[in-house]
Amino acid sequence: MTRPKAWIAWSSGKDSAWALYQARQQGEVEVVGMLSTVTEAYDRVSMHGVRVSILEAQAEAAGLPLRKVLIPVPCTNEQYEAAMRAAMEEAKAQGVTGMVFGDLFLEDIRHYRETQLTRVGMTPFFPVWGLDTVALAEEMIAGGLHAHVTCLDPRKMPRALAGHAFDRAFLAALPAGIDPCGENGEFHTCVHAGPMFSHPLAVKVGATVERDGFVFTDLGLEGL
Repeated sequence: MTRPKAWIAWSSGKDSAWALYQARQQGEVEVVGMLSTVTEAYDRVSMHGVRVSILEAQAEAAGLPLRKVLIPVPCTNEQYEAAMRAAMEEAKAQGVTGMVFGDLFLEDIRHYRETQLTRVGMTPFFPVWGLDTVALAEEMIAGGLHAHVTCLDPRKMPRALAGHAFDRAFLAALPAGIDPCGENGEFHTCVHAGPMFSHPLAVKVGATVERDGFVFTDLGLEGL
């Protein structure tokens, strides 16, 4: 039986990476591409602040072609939806009928994705939806996922955790009430190794800066 083809909504972080791994394990769809939103003026992954050079290296390690959706600064909801709609039409032209997401438990986000995809005749898939995030964070670490924190909200977390490895020491340092997977936007990560990749990426941790109310730590590729 032929499986439906899908793209993975790729943020560069741990949740989308684990969703890719789980989608491949579950086998309900064939993931044939990676879709990422890039803030054009910064040449970085939107929200996560990850360099496009790392994003492209992730796609290569995952064995997937990358489709970048370029958005301006600032970006209105109408501009964002128009850019995504164009990408979805391109996907459909390639025989892709689904999108895989790494969302965990935010019902409003899931509903938004379902509504937008229904409008263009696409089907959403949520392979990590509803999993206990305490157990999931441990499962990711035990499963060989390696990532660093690239962005955090200093109103919720200590600034010193920016740039920290996503490991058990990081989880132990989280303040009470912070989701261990950062599902409420407390922090974002960049994955550089794991079972969804054919090989690890050699990354180096760079400078930390505060911008627009968030703390960002720059990651780069060794040798670049």
